[in-house]
Amino acid sequence: MSRRIVLSAAAGVVVLGGAGAFALAHAGDRPPAPAHSTARYTAPDGDRDGSLTFTTDVTASFDVKSVKVLAWPANSSFAKKGLTAKDMAAAEPAVCKPSGRDTERCTYKVTVTRADADGSPRGLWHVAVLTTAKDGDTTLDTKAADFTR
Repeated sequence: MSRRIVLSAAAGVVVLGGAGAFALAHAGDRPPAPAHSTARYTAPDGDRDGSLTFTTDVTASFDVKSVKVLAWPANSSFAKKGLTAKDMAAAEPAVCKPSGRDTERCTYKVTVTRADADGSPRGLWHVAVLTTAKDGDTTLDTKAADFTR
């Protein structure tokens, strides 16, 4: 075989191998994805406060930077206009802990006083979650979980 053919074949293998490695590396890049989300609401009873607990598993190619949570009534203005990432700016953070290779278990818990319960609408509520990875990718799930109050 001529030297020119051998060099061309070797260069082709290097180029194809590099392209394949690049494709595999970027195929693994994915925005943060919440999954298996649950919400549990416990109403205040007598002199005992209630609570709202939201839990989700977030999988991301890069570490999770933040998870913000917002509970909103199904009959609110968000139902008409839609909830945006900008609306989530002031939402409260969840606490996240590693629970797998690329996954973190995130939990948000808040106390619900009698005054809180009396001042909020009854019926179906949604829990929105905005997840942000350390590389800046974000995912907004406006109805990650539901509960009835």
